[in-house]
Amino acid sequence: MKFDGRILILGTAPQAVQRQLAGEDLSLTDAGDLRGDISTDEITPLQIMLNYDSRLARFAHTGLTINGEKPLGENAIADGSFSVLVAGRRYGKGSSREHSPLAEYSAGIRLVIAEGFERIYRQNCDNIGLFTSTDMGLVDRIRAGEDIPVDELVAGRDPLAQAILRAGGLLAYGDRYLRDARLRQIQTDGPRTYAQKIVDRFALQVEGLDWQARPGTGGFVRADFRFIHEYYTAMAAHMLHNHYGRPLTLFEPQNILLFEDHLSYAHRSPTHIKLGLLPDVRAISEAHRTFGREYGLTDHGYLLGEEGSEGISHAMMAESYALPGRIVVGTDSHTPHSGAIGAFAYGVGTTDMANAFMTGAARLTMAESLLIRLEGRRNPGVTAKDIVLHLLATDFIRDGGGVGKIFEFAGPVIDAMSIDERTTITNMVAELGGLTGLCAPDAETVRFLKQRRGIDFPLEDWMRSDPGASYAATIELDCSGIGPMLAKPGDPGNGIALASLDHEVRVDIAYGGSCTAGKRDDFDNYHAVAKWALDHGLKVADGVKLYLQCGTIQVRDYCREQGYFETFEAIGAEMLGPACGSCGQCGPGVSETADQVTISAINRNFPGRGGPGKTWLASPPTVVASAIAGRICSFEQLQGETPG
Repeated sequence: MKFDGRILILGTAPQAVQRQLAGEDLSLTDAGDLRGDISTDEITPLQIMLNYDSRLARFAHTGLTINGEKPLGENAIADGSFSVLVAGRRYGKGSSREHSPLAEYSAGIRLVIAEGFERIYRQNCDNIGLFTSTDMGLVDRIRAGEDIPVDELVAGRDPLAQAILRAGGLLAYGDRYLRDARLRQIQTDGPRTYAQKIVDRFALQVEGLDWQARPGTGGFVRADFRFIHEYYTAMAAHMLHNHYGRPLTLFEPQNILLFEDHLSYAHRSPTHIKLGLLPDVRAISEAHRTFGREYGLTDHGYLLGEEGSEGISHAMMAESYALPGRIVVGTDSHTPHSGAIGAFAYGVGTTDMANAFMTGAARLTMAESLLIRLEGRRNPGVTAKDIVLHLLATDFIRDGGGVGKIFEFAGPVIDAMSIDERTTITNMVAELGGLTGLCAPDAETVRFLKQRRGIDFPLEDWMRSDPGASYAATIELDCSGIGPMLAKPGDPGNGIALASLDHEVRVDIAYGGSCTAGKRDDFDNYHAVAKWALDHGLKVADGVKLYLQCGTIQVRDYCREQGYFETFEAIGAEMLGPACGSCGQCGPGVSETADQVTISAINRNFPGRGGPGKTWLASPPTVVASAIAGRICSFEQLQGETPG
C-alpha cells in the first residue's frame, strides 16, 4: 500500500499538534511524547453518534483533549490531507462505538499506528478495512514515500484478522464463508478455564479457518443472543441493505433483541438541546424502530405515558435473558455485565453485529484469562464499586495488564456477593480493558434466576475452571484494606481512597444510576443513606441536584414496592425513569458548564463524557452522602459529622 497523505502525530503537546495542522510535518522526536489512552469518547464525542455515514468525517477527533486543549476542530483531519495517525498506548479505549474508526476512515485515514490498541477498537478497524499497526518504524518509511507491503501491515495479526483485512472487511468475508458455518465443539486436552470450556462448546467450523480457540487466535462462535441499541441500529441496517439489498434473511431473528435505552431522555439533555440535535435523535430512533418492525424483532422501547425506557440493554440481558454457560454479544462495551451470572458476554462493533444478524456467527479473538481473587472480607459500607475502582488503580491495570484479557473473578468476597454486586465488577471489565469478565455460577446464581425469572436452573459440573487451568496471571486483592474509593476526573483509573482526599471538593450534581449502579442492590444502598438522612432531619444540600435513575423497569417496580421513592423525594432527589441517561450524556445529571463538579456512580469519566465539567466516580452510598453534605463525603464521614 502507498499512503499518499500526511502523517498526524498525536502527542502530549497541543502546540505540536497545531503546527502539524498548519502544514508542518514533524518527526516522532519533534512531536514529543505520544498521547496515550485516547478514548472513543474523544475520537467521536457522544453527540456526534447521531450520524452513521460519511458525514462522520467532519467530527473525527473533535473531542480529543491534550493538556486541557482541544486542538482538532471540525474537518481538521480531512482538510489536513492526513492518511496516517500516530499515538500512544491503549488507543481506542472506552465505548465500542464503530463510529470512531469510521469517522477516521471517512476523513481519509487508512492506517493508525499506536503503541497499543484496545480490542474492540482494533477489531472495528479490521471490519471496515482500516489498517492498524504497532510498528513505529513505519512512520519514517511512509514519510520517505516507501510503499508498505500488505503482508507487513498484517504481520503478527491472527489469520482471521489478516483474512478479513484482505477481503476488504467483515461483511464481504462473512457473505463468502459464514453462511453455512456449523458448531464444531473443540476438544481441548488438559485442564481448562471456565471461559475456554464455553468457547469450546460454541466454536464454529469455518471453511479455510482451522481455529482451535487458542489465546491470540481468531474465529467465530455461535451466540445465544445478539442485541443492539438505537445508536447502532441505523448504521447496521444501512450496512446490511447496502451489501445484501432488501429484504434481508436474518439468522434466527427470534434471538435478536433491540433496545432503545440511550436516547429516551435526550429531550432533557443540555448537550442535545443546545446543539439542536433532537431532530437527529428522532430520525435515528425511527430508523431503529423501522428495522425492528420490518423484520419482526423484539424491541424493548420507550415507556408509554411516562419518561424512560424499558431498561438499559445489558442490564436487561442479565435480568431477563442471559444464561450461565452461554454466549451473548451486544453493541455495547459493557456487555460483560452478564458475566456475573456465568455467561460469556462481550461487546462488538456495528459491522460485527450486522454480520452476526445475517450469519449467526460472532467474531471472537480468544484471549488469555486472568484470575482475580478477591480475598479477605469487605468492610462495612464498602461496595463492589469501591473494589473495582481500587482494582483499576493498581499498577498492573494502569500499565495495561488487563487489555484484551478474560477476567475470571473468584475468592471469598465474590462468593459472598449478590449477583447485582457481581455485575458491577464484570460490567467494569470494559474499564479494566478486558474482553469479558466471568463469575462461575453457584447457588447465588441459581437463587437469582429463580427470583428474577422464576426458572429452576440446573448447575452442571463443567461450569467452573478446572484445577490446574492456565492463567496469564493471578492477582490476589485483600479487600479487608479497601475503604470507600473515588476516581478523580479524567479516567476511571484515577482511583484514590476517599479518606486520602486532602482538600474539600464541593459538588453541584450527584447522579446515581446507569447499568453499573442502577440495580436493586444499588438502590438499597441509595435508600440506606437517604433514610438515615431523613431520620436525622437532613436533605440534599442547597445548590446540589441529586438524580437517581433505575436501570430497568424491574428495578423501578422493586423500588416502588419497597417504598423507596417516597424517601428519595422527601430528601429532595429527582427520580428518573429507566435509561442510560447522564452516563451517555443523554439526560439530566450531566454538567452544563466547565466549573461544575459532578459526583457520579457511573462507570467512566473520560474527558467530555459527563459534560464540560469535572466528573468524580464513586459508589452509590458516597454519591448520596455527598449530595447531602454538599461536598465529596462518605456515608461514614457524614454520620460522624452529624450531631445525634
